[in-house]
Amino acid sequence: MIKYKGFSAFGVIAVIAVVAFLSIAAFLVIDGNSKATDYSSYDFTSIIAPDEHNGNIGDNVKGNPDAPVIIVEYADFQCPGCASLNPRVNAAIEKADGKLAIVYRNYILSYHQNGTAAASAAQAAGLQGYWKPYADLLFKNQADWEYASASERTVLFNQYFTEVTDGKGDLDKFNSDLASKEVSKKISFDMAIGKRIDVGGTPAFYVDGQFIDWSNKQGGSVTINGEMITWETTLTSEQFEDLLVRIAELKLKQ
Repeated sequence: MIKYKGFSAFGVIAVIAVVAFLSIAAFLVIDGNSKATDYSSYDFTSIIAPDEHNGNIGDNVKGNPDAPVIIVEYADFQCPGCASLNPRVNAAIEKADGKLAIVYRNYILSYHQNGTAAASAAQAAGLQGYWKPYADLLFKNQADWEYASASERTVLFNQYFTEVTDGKGDLDKFNSDLASKEVSKKISFDMAIGKRIDVGGTPAFYVDGQFIDWSNKQGGSVTINGEMITWETTLTSEQFEDLLVRIAELKLKQ
């Protein structure tokens, strides 16, 4: 048994259209397409492919999508804890050397006024192949946009898209996709999954359906290939990074 100990450590028209859409996007996330979807047919522990229920937008994946080890993260781009932990997640993926993938699903907290807009922007960037760098930039610059007005937010999100694409992306398409029903359905789909497994907050990580309760002051545990990893209190971000790598190592043991 392994133990961890630690302490908490375009144009004007396009802009107007995007602002108008995002003003109602929070409702669309809650009341999107979830009522018509049979979620029992999906394996929430693995990568979900594009289909009609998620707007034909599959899971966003950090790392090698063919990696033998899958950990699922439910997160909100406006969540400070998600932003602070994001570099550690990226580092764990690098340390695992192609053997670990993190599936990112949107789980937007109701009191985050720009969380839905940020998730929509990341998904729109992803449709042009830039989801990960855009997601990383949203987390890195969270303090700049989290309480921005709708018009200010739109300008910033366009700037981020230009930056991550080095000016080669289609900005008009980005704004059109951002306000599309497909992107809305994808976010609704992610949210519905999170609600079905009772995600209580963000960031929330799962391996083999087990909640990795790393921030609990009372500690927690996960069992990987019959071996239990335990921790007695909240893990530091460094310890959490090590825990992800350790989980990957144990998953790969025959």
